[in-house]
Amino acid sequence: MLNRYPLWKYILVVVVAIVGTIYALPNLYGEDPSIQISALRGGRVDEALQKRVLDALGQAQLTPKKAEIGEGRLLVRFGDTEVQLRAQDVVRGAVGESYVVALNLAPATPRWLQALGARPMYLGLDLRGGVHFLLEVDMPAAVRQAEERHVNDLRQLLRNEKLRYKTVSLAEGGVILVAFSDAETRQKADDLVRRHFPDLLVTQAERGGDVVLELRMAEPAMKELKKFALQQNLTTLRNRVNELGVAEPVIQQQGESRIVVQLPGVQDTARAKEILGATATLEFRLADDEHDVRDAVEGRVPAASKLYHDRAGRPVLLDKRVIITGDYITNAASGIEQQSGTPAVFITLDGRGAGIMADRTKDNVGRRMAVVFIENKSETRRGEGGEAVRVKRTTEEVINLAVIRERLGKRFQISGMDSPDEARNLALLLRAGALAAPMEIVEERTVGPSLGQENIEQGFKASVLGLALSFAFMAVYYKLFGLVSGFALLFNLVITVAVMSLLQATLTLPGIAGMVLSVGMAVDANVLIYERVREELRAGNTPQAAIHGGYERAFSTILDSNVTTLVAALALFGVGSGPIRGFAVTLAIGIATSMFTAIIGTRAAINLIYGGRRVAKLAI
Repeated sequence: MLNRYPLWKYILVVVVAIVGTIYALPNLYGEDPSIQISALRGGRVDEALQKRVLDALGQAQLTPKKAEIGEGRLLVRFGDTEVQLRAQDVVRGAVGESYVVALNLAPATPRWLQALGARPMYLGLDLRGGVHFLLEVDMPAAVRQAEERHVNDLRQLLRNEKLRYKTVSLAEGGVILVAFSDAETRQKADDLVRRHFPDLLVTQAERGGDVVLELRMAEPAMKELKKFALQQNLTTLRNRVNELGVAEPVIQQQGESRIVVQLPGVQDTARAKEILGATATLEFRLADDEHDVRDAVEGRVPAASKLYHDRAGRPVLLDKRVIITGDYITNAASGIEQQSGTPAVFITLDGRGAGIMADRTKDNVGRRMAVVFIENKSETRRGEGGEAVRVKRTTEEVINLAVIRERLGKRFQISGMDSPDEARNLALLLRAGALAAPMEIVEERTVGPSLGQENIEQGFKASVLGLALSFAFMAVYYKLFGLVSGFALLFNLVITVAVMSLLQATLTLPGIAGMVLSVGMAVDANVLIYERVREELRAGNTPQAAIHGGYERAFSTILDSNVTTLVAALALFGVGSGPIRGFAVTLAIGIATSMFTAIIGTRAAINLIYGGRRVAKLAI
């Protein structure tokens, strides 16, 4: 019979409507000002930590809405930002240095929706507020560090090969000068350096009566070094941003030496700057087993040793001489040691690092070797008068101490981990715990939550106004058919929001514009269909035939127009960045949902109203 859908199509429309409504709902509940507490090395997030935090807040007469443990962090929710800010200082004092305490805006989605996997959309910087940083990587410093490593490596190589040299020094312009007493030794050193340092350009020269080798980094090696420094800093920044609990951070390269960092929802901008700007290094040192660590604790530290502490606060006495630093590590992965079945970290060094490690460990089998993590960062604390005081702090701690079982080379393992999680964290730290080069914040913008809220309200008003005007026009001009398309527009908006929430896409101000545009596209599709129906009626067809003909003949035109717009959206997504991509994503989703609601959704409603019965006249 004409204009009757099979049952499964009606069920499909109803199911889409119900599912879309459920997954769009979380966006109505808003967010709670919260404090997020994450564990650093040596810290543990458990019920004991939760009790300590709640006791401290109770003593300060600060009442949280809720405290919950999940995803390796403790989240404490508050009713307003004023209490949240006061609670931050209290919690920091209660948990100490083993935890990161960050301000956050946590979604207030009910548990029953969370159980269904329903989560709100992420909001971009322009809607949620937050901070925007433009960081410049100090490339000359990265090159300088590499040149200084070459100086040390050259000294070590010449000593190992028993080649006598006068000096190895770094001159102006990045030139490494190696002075010799005679040309024969210089020639041997020339051949040796060319074999072991293919990234250096070698030139023989005479300076001040000495025969010297002038060494410079080759241009391809220089470019590769700068590229590595930028990529390493990008990786490190992504790991550090995890401490801030940012839902959808933007961390991307800009040009050859700059990095853009956008942190939506971050309220504590000072804390963000501290974490992003911290510098860190890793060192491998031999343990001093000849002297008593208790004497060192009492102040009698041997001249050739240095006192450190591990994550649990236990004192460890180490050799002052550094075997290698983290600069030589090319990869680190966690796994299971085959012999004992315990968690371990497998480390890969570059060629020079492997040589140094082999030389230092071949005579020290049976001794212990430590991995030392050194981090320099500044923190903003409140002084006695309540003013902000910037304090610089250096953390030096032993993150691993293990016995050398055999001569180590390019690839070796660190065992003694308590758990697979600890092994994964150590691998991550070794892989990207340190910045490859210093960075400077060259641009900083803060978008306040009030401005973000204003953008949301204005965008919401624009969407509602566009929807209302479209609804009114369609209802007046196309009568009952227009009312059906109006509800279809609302249905379209709900499904668009639901799909974006399911995909955890980020909504920006241009994204709201994409939503409004997709509403216009949906109206356009319905206008095409209804005008074809009216043409069919004017041609003398029956109402049922007019409905069928209108939908069938308008389909190809609607498909063509939507596909061309979709191609444009994909192009914008491919070549654009940031808000442009947000606009493209929202527009593409809106086009897909508008096709469904305009063609299938309205047809289902019209079929229910008119299908399967004799009709003398259509309300169109």
